[in-house]
Amino acid sequence: MAQEDLYGVLGVSKDASQDEIKKAYRKLSKKYHPDLNKAPDAAEKFKEVQDAYDVLGDKEKRQNYDQYGSADGAQGGFGGFGGQQAGGFGGFGGGSGGFDDIFNQFFGGGGQRNPNAPRPGRDLQYQMTLKFEEAIFGKKTKITYTREAQCHTCGGNGAKPGTSPVTCQRCGGTGYVTTVTNTPLGRMQSQQPCPVCHGTGQEIKEKCPTCGGSGHEEQRHEVEVTIPAGVDDGQQMRLQGQGEAGQNGGGYGDLFIIFQVQPSKDFRRDGTEIYFDQNISFVQAAMGDEITVKTVHGDVKLKVPAGTQGGTTFRLRGKGAPRLRGNGNGDEHVTVKVVTPKNLNKGQRDALRDFAKASGENVAGSGKGNLFDKMRDKFNDN
Repeated sequence: MAQEDLYGVLGVSKDASQDEIKKAYRKLSKKYHPDLNKAPDAAEKFKEVQDAYDVLGDKEKRQNYDQYGSADGAQGGFGGFGGQQAGGFGGFGGGSGGFDDIFNQFFGGGGQRNPNAPRPGRDLQYQMTLKFEEAIFGKKTKITYTREAQCHTCGGNGAKPGTSPVTCQRCGGTGYVTTVTNTPLGRMQSQQPCPVCHGTGQEIKEKCPTCGGSGHEEQRHEVEVTIPAGVDDGQQMRLQGQGEAGQNGGGYGDLFIIFQVQPSKDFRRDGTEIYFDQNISFVQAAMGDEITVKTVHGDVKLKVPAGTQGGTTFRLRGKGAPRLRGNGNGDEHVTVKVVTPKNLNKGQRDALRDFAKASGENVAGSGKGNLFDKMRDKFNDN
C-alpha cells in the first residue's frame, strides 16, 4: 500500500493520536466483521482494517511506515533497497533464500502469527474528576463503564452452547491459504487470510445466539477504585485486567484512569507544594502578631514578626500535599498581604495623624482643613 492508504483505511489523519487510531479500528472492525456483516466485501474490508491497525496501532511499526512506507523499516521495506541491504539484496549470493524469500517478505509470505494463539484484550481509558481535597487525601469510589467482555453464553469461543469451533478444513487451522502466481520473474508464492475462517483458523458451524460468533458482548462493568493520597491533575493509574476481553483465551486488557483535579477557591498547588494568601492588618504587620492560618490539614498558628512587609512568604513544613510514594508531605507557603482599611473612624484617623506626626511625615489630607473631613468629624462627634 502507499503510505497514505493505511490511514485512509481507518479514516484518520496522519497526525492522529494512538487513541484515535484505536477507536477508529474498534468501530470499523465491528462494522465489517464477517460474522456480523454479510456483505460480499465485508471479509476483504475487515482484513484491510486489521492489516492497517497491525501497523498503525504499533508505535514502532507506525514510525517505520511513516518514514519508509513499510512497517519493517529500511531493512524490511522498499526503502531498504538503497540502504543497509544494498550489498546483499535479500540473499542473491546464497544468503537467505533468493527470489522466494524476497517476494514472500514483500507480499505477505513471511512468518505469520499463529491465529489460534491467545491475544490480550485492548486497554481502555477512563477520565475521573476529583475535588481538590479528594486529590490531596485520596478516597475509595466505584466507577461504571462499558467494555467488550467475554460472552457469558459461549464463554468466548463464539459457538452455540453444546457445540465447539472446529479446525478450518480450508486452511487446516493456519488461518492462511497459499496462492502461487506465475510472473515474468518466475513463480510467486504469497499467503492470504483464509476466506472461510477469515484468519482465525477455526470454523464455527453454529454461532452463539448472544454474541453472533464474535465471542464478546458489550458489558456495563463496575469496579472499586482506591485513589492514593497526593494524586495530581493529569496523572494516571493503571488497573490490570479491567480493560477489554482478549481473543483465543487471552487475558483482559488494562484500564487507565486519568485524573482531572478541580481547582480550590483557597489554595494553589504545584506538585506537593501548596500556596495560600493570608490577609493581615497594618498594625499586625508593624507590631507583629500570632495569627490563624488555613491549611488543607486544618488551621494552624503562625507568628508574624514585627515589621513584616506585605508580600513576605512563610513556610509551613509538612502542611502540603502527600508524596505519592510516601516520605511525608510537601510544604505550604503562606504569603501575607497587608490590607489597607477603606473606611476609618475618628479614633483611627486621629491615631494615624499622630503616627504620621511622630514619624515626621506630612501626609496630604491628614490635617483639619478639609471641609469634607470637618463635616464627617462633626457627624461622628454627634
